[in-house]
Amino acid sequence: MLIELTDHDGRLTTAERQLLENILQFAAQTEKLPDDAEVSVMIVSNDEIKRLNGEYRNKDEATDVLSFPLFERDEIERYDESMPLALGDIVISYDRAKEQAQAYGHSFERELAFLAVHGFLHLLGYTHDDEANEKEMFTKQERLLKEFQLERS
Repeated sequence: MLIELTDHDGRLTTAERQLLENILQFAAQTEKLPDDAEVSVMIVSNDEIKRLNGEYRNKDEATDVLSFPLFERDEIERYDESMPLALGDIVISYDRAKEQAQAYGHSFERELAFLAVHGFLHLLGYTHDDEANEKEMFTKQERLLKEFQLERS
């Protein structure tokens, strides 16, 4: 899978960039996506994610991750393989990831990977808008993180 990773403030370490690449590649393989699938990941500040959250979701607050899928879940399943599968964009707040890692008592790397997987699953059409969908999505993301050896400590 092609991953376009942009760190707006240049705060990610080389190891953190590699972690994001690795966890998303792992998730794509686990979900059996075509090799030419594409995803964009942007690492931004709380101010920037707050602006985006306001612009696209009418919420005047910073959040941890936003996803902007290009397809619905059933459209991905019927995808025409004649062109690359552009899944959409994931936007992660570096600041919020740091805050949440500390609040939850686990590593920044675990939180960063969690947010990337969470956003990625949204791009694939998974939601947590009701109890059944939430259970499906959260079970899948925890399984992916466990198999990648990034369980909660």
